[in-house]
Amino acid sequence: MDTLIDLFANAQAALYESVMQPIAFAVGLGNRLEDVFDGTGWLLVGLIQIAIMVAVIGPLQRWRPVEAVTDTRAVYTDVIYTLIHRLGLFRVVLFLLVEPVLDTLLGELRVQGVGTFHLEDLWPGVTDGPLTSFVLYLVVFDFVNYWLHRAQHQWSWWWALHALHHSQRQMTQWTDNRNHLLDDLMGAVIWVCIAQLIGIAPTQFVAVVAITQLFENFQHANLRLSFGALGERLWVSPRFHRLHHAVGLGHESSQGVKTVLGGHNFGVLLPWWDVLFGTANFDVRFESTGIRDQVEQGVDYGEGFWSQQRLGIKRLMQALGFSSAR
Repeated sequence: MDTLIDLFANAQAALYESVMQPIAFAVGLGNRLEDVFDGTGWLLVGLIQIAIMVAVIGPLQRWRPVEAVTDTRAVYTDVIYTLIHRLGLFRVVLFLLVEPVLDTLLGELRVQGVGTFHLEDLWPGVTDGPLTSFVLYLVVFDFVNYWLHRAQHQWSWWWALHALHHSQRQMTQWTDNRNHLLDDLMGAVIWVCIAQLIGIAPTQFVAVVAITQLFENFQHANLRLSFGALGERLWVSPRFHRLHHAVGLGHESSQGVKTVLGGHNFGVLLPWWDVLFGTANFDVRFESTGIRDQVEQGVDYGEGFWSQQRLGIKRLMQALGFSSAR
């Protein structure tokens, strides 16, 4: 673990000094060099992730695809979302607009005596090592992700945004980042706040985010793969997550004779939470993906990036009662 951290730190420093620092001075960000250095780390993580996606997950999709990809335009749109997130464009907004506000608020809390504690300190001698503390934080953030994901499917206003993610009928490794930017912003703010409150080290936070994102790419892959009866209950597989995207299954629950918002298989890395809270579906099948009203009623969720973002805001306004127009 220490060796990997050192290798990453050296690569980050080299990329910062040779590329990012000169650019920062050129565009007038000389007073934000610390943020630029942090952003360099996220850029490096994104480049590594994309390399693994292309070199590893891509060949797996070609090896055992669930379906033939016929709508390449939809996949190209997902690639745009991935590049926006993994190459740091989304992080720029966080660094420049959101994090200063969060830093001010959290700083005020500390002035009032509400200090940050380190979660691993609750078990001294057990979670002192970097690997064990990393696993602890990974499990904690995955638990948070499970409930965030359920909220996205339970609250109609949040589903209005999150539905964009489920509108992809040709799911591939690039689909993970097909989200409304406002949806992503809310999730990122919650993650940053929790990271501050439980005291995770910055390097561990980057590692937790990076590993979570990379496995999410794998889970969304157009890949006919199950982990078997035992493995499916230990780690989320492409089959398990594809059921979450299945039409009428992953985003709906039965309530008597009605179907309401809800669904199955909300776990991001660990299916344990779905088992524990009764939302798991381990059927060994590979279903078509999409949203029921999209398939049965032809509801438009947009084809390109901008139309998808615009329609997401329109659905949100409808859910909040500000518009009755369809």
